[in-house]
Amino acid sequence: MDPVLLILAGVTAFILFRLISVMGTRTGHEQHHDLEGLQRNAKKAQQAPDEADGRPEEEIAPKPVSTNARILRDADPHFDEAEYLKGARSAYEMIVEAFAAGDLRSIRPYLAEPVYNAFKQAVSAREQAAYTTDLKFVGIDHAAIVDSEIDEDWMNATTEFTSNQVRVTRDKDGEVVDGDPNRIDLVKDRWTFSRKRSSKDPNWILVATGGAA
Repeated sequence: MDPVLLILAGVTAFILFRLISVMGTRTGHEQHHDLEGLQRNAKKAQQAPDEADGRPEEEIAPKPVSTNARILRDADPHFDEAEYLKGARSAYEMIVEAFAAGDLRSIRPYLAEPVYNAFKQAVSAREQAAYTTDLKFVGIDHAAIVDSEIDEDWMNATTEFTSNQVRVTRDKDGEVVDGDPNRIDLVKDRWTFSRKRSSKDPNWILVATGGAA
């Protein structure tokens, strides 16, 4: 897919397409504000440990789940939607920042092979064009499971994220070719995480990415 002299225009279009299609879409509600004082760290919910009240574990009522997560609870009675979303939010921020920095090694264990290859291709194209991406992750406004399914022994949770990010792509001379360093973009992504139901490993892996409608 790599173009040459026609290439600079071709590679530029290819990179911008890959960055947007892999990592999500802007909503059109970009905010033009002074960034100072607006950046905030995403709050990490601290959940108190469950109180068993002396009852055997099997008698403790499971925590409620949303309609879109019921199939996951049916497949795994121990599935905790709140805990899943807490981990998904952390994973989303970590993966977005690592992708922007071109640091795929640190997130490799959390990516399925097709996703890793797509990220690697996009990062490689960016490097070949001598582009760099600066990203400031302001915070996640919302995260929710919007769809779920069981595929053989795999639990799949499609999760929608709405986040605030400052994303800027620069050429080798430092000129901005995409984004605005003074603009906060409201970005919507829809990612699918997967976990084998029978696995003792509690971690979910990213199997698909895309922008939310």
